[in-house]
This record gives sequence, C-alpha cells and structure tokens, in this order.
Amino acid sequence: MTRMSRARVARRIAAGAAYGGGGVGLAGAAAVGLVLAEVRLAKRQVGNGGGTPVHVPNANGLYVHPYTTSGEPPLLLTLLGDSTAAGQGVHRASQTPGALLASGLAAVAERPVRLRNVALPGARSDDLERQVSLTLADQDRVPDICVIMIGANDVTHRMPPTRSVRCLATAVRRLRTAGAEVVVGTCPDLGTIEPVQQPLRWLARRASRQLAAAQTIGVVEQGGRTVSLGDLLGPEFAANPRELFGPDNYHPSAEGYATAAMAVLPTVCAALGLWPAEEERPDAARHEGFLPVARAAAEAASEAGTEVAAALPTGPRGPWALLKRRRRRRVPTADLDAVDSGPAGR
Repeated sequence: MTRMSRARVARRIAAGAAYGGGGVGLAGAAAVGLVLAEVRLAKRQVGNGGGTPVHVPNANGLYVHPYTTSGEPPLLLTLLGDSTAAGQGVHRASQTPGALLASGLAAVAERPVRLRNVALPGARSDDLERQVSLTLADQDRVPDICVIMIGANDVTHRMPPTRSVRCLATAVRRLRTAGAEVVVGTCPDLGTIEPVQQPLRWLARRASRQLAAAQTIGVVEQGGRTVSLGDLLGPEFAANPRELFGPDNYHPSAEGYATAAMAVLPTVCAALGLWPAEEERPDAARHEGFLPVARAAAEAASEAGTEVAAALPTGPRGPWALLKRRRRRRVPTADLDAVDSGPAGR
C-alpha cells in the first residue's frame, strides 16, 4: 500500500472515529479462513514465556539525577497503555520503559522526576478511560507529561479501528484539558513477530500501520504528539530477534525497551520545552517539514522514531502537522548499567 493510500485510509478511520462511523475493514473476508489457521498456530508459539504468570516490575517512584538542582519540584510523568508501557517481559524495574524515560528526563531537565505507571498488560484502547480516570483522580497532582503506548492488542483482538482511535483521542483530550502534555507511541509493527507466518504477517503489518497512522491523526487533532514505534516490533527487531525480543518472542527485551524509550525521550523533552531550539527547526536534509496531517501520519507509520505534532490549524487540505525525524540510536545492553537501578531511595 502506498503512503498516499495509507493516508486516505487513515483519514477515513479518523473521520469515522470523530463522527461515530462504523469500522473500516483491515483485511479482506476471503482471507479469513487462512488467517484463522495462522492465528491458531501463532497463539501456540507466542505466549508469556512458557505459561509463567505475568510479572511486571514496579518502577514507580522518584528518579533523581546527580546534577539535579536542589529545591526544584519533581516533574510528574505518567505512563498509560498496555504491556509495552508497563514493561512486561523484563525482570528489573530499571529496564522498563517508564524507568528509562524517567531517568532520561531527569538527566535532561536536571530535576527530579516522579514516575507513576497505570498501564495494564493486555489492555486495549477502551481501557484508557479507566487509566485516565486514575491519572486525574487527584486534581492537585495532574502530570506534567503523559506517555501512552497502545494499539497492539486492538489489532490482535480485532477492535474496530474507528473505536480504537475514538477511545485514544478521547483520552488525549481529557489529559490535555487537565493541563498535561501528551506523547503517544503509536501501534508497533506486528508483522515481524517471529512465529507469525504469511499471510498473517502481511495482514498484521498492514493493519498495525493503518492503525498507527489513524492514531496519529486522532492524537494530533487533540493537541498531542505521536512517535512511531514501528521499530518496537519492526525491521530492526526482525533483524535481531534473539537480541531485541524477550523470552516469549513477543514482548521486547531490556535492550528492545531501551531502544523504544530512546525513540520517545526526545519528543517527551520537546513537549516540555526542554529540547534545544535548533533541534526544533525542521531539517530539509532529513525530509522534515510541514505536511497535511494525514500525509504526515502515513509518513510516520512507515518510519519508526518519526514524530508528528500539530502545526497549523488549517490549510488547503485541512489541518497541517510538523513531521520530525529525530535522531535515534541503538542502546547496547552494556549501556543499560549506566541507567539508574531504580527510583531514589528504593
């Protein structure tokens, strides 16, 4: 599917979400029988590491960098979403995306960061209503920044994409209305989960990219920012499955989470006004710039680590967005030891 076609489908899904339309099919009915056979095979191979109970390390707490300025109140960071946001698949709190983001943000801001994670393994976008209510329960402690990672379970459980986007957009609107900045890691590329074979692999990739593009439109129109997480289960992970996937061949390993967190961190810092001004200017050499939001969404879905943020409220083809291809890097496993072992005082 071309990017222009993906942009049209994403706009249709987002419009359906906004106006209460029905679902937009992501796979042809003729392929259902073969797909169901592939799903049954994949389910036997992709699990939770041999049937062991789900364990998610508790990374909540205060993160303090050595260069923190004394007396500065902590920034409040909340993670919402599914098992990816929760950090399922790793064993230490410091390896979860929440801890990695809190540690990185504390270093950039040179002030403490208090992390709260309300994400739920297995959650779909319709669980965001509950998670947002938890997040905003104390009106005196509204987060400075919220990071949402959601979408994979929507695809695997065949949630209508219009409903999925509608739930996400509503969550972003509630958080933004309360005063929080919002960054959404869009649906990862599910077409590279190692046990999944064709044609399910192709259909999963197509569906997850369509959803990621539609999520981007819905989030940007509510004043949030998105970062494409295609690499979370994308080409880089396909090339290094033993290194970047966890023991269950589905959730990322510690290095995989670090790679994803480093893709999101620059956007988190930019949303809080902490990124260098020169980095905020679009770089034509990296094909950055202002685009209609649907086209920017389709571009981002095709390249992981790409940020999309609201720009102009209207243009010749509707709202426009700023597309940024922020610098990313792989984080070697050895470097993970440099990350704080956990919240201060733990």
